[in-house]
Amino acid sequence: MTFRSDFTVREISAPASIAPDAFALAGDVRPDRHALDSEYGTGRFILLHDSSAPDAWGGPWRIVCFAQAPLEPEIGTDPLLADVAWSWLMDALNARGADFDSASGTATKTLSKGFGTLSAEGDGAQIELRASWTPRGDVLAHADAWAELVCMLAGLPPGSEGIALIAASRAEGGRGNPRD
Repeated sequence: MTFRSDFTVREISAPASIAPDAFALAGDVRPDRHALDSEYGTGRFILLHDSSAPDAWGGPWRIVCFAQAPLEPEIGTDPLLADVAWSWLMDALNARGADFDSASGTATKTLSKGFGTLSAEGDGAQIELRASWTPRGDVLAHADAWAELVCMLAGLPPGSEGIALIAASRAEGGRGNPRD
């Protein structure tokens, strides 16, 4: 598998209790150091296999993914944010011809405000998407769609490789969005 140059992917330990066979990847958008979650966005992709084809899966294979990224607080209050995050996953799967069944998931937006010794960090927001589906056909297309989702949540639309990110100044008293 190959991924865009600004998305670092590594194999990680797969959960052993969900299925007899599993393979897992972690991906980070422009990480400062390899093998550490990125401040821009991070995700996990897990391919599960159970030859008994659990009814809930609708087949012997299941993909479970996670993607999260920080946001500007104003974006975090958008009432359509969760719907947009889910639609980006569906669009990424469809754009790659990644056929699937039985998709399910949750999109969670979190707003935070620091107090006491954390008050200098200011306000923050985050979007997190957890999803699963039964893949049909080429699994690589599904991994590509997951990678695109993580990058899009981090503010990197398709085809934006090589475009510089300018980190927000944390010295000015706000968390800011590292994508700005």
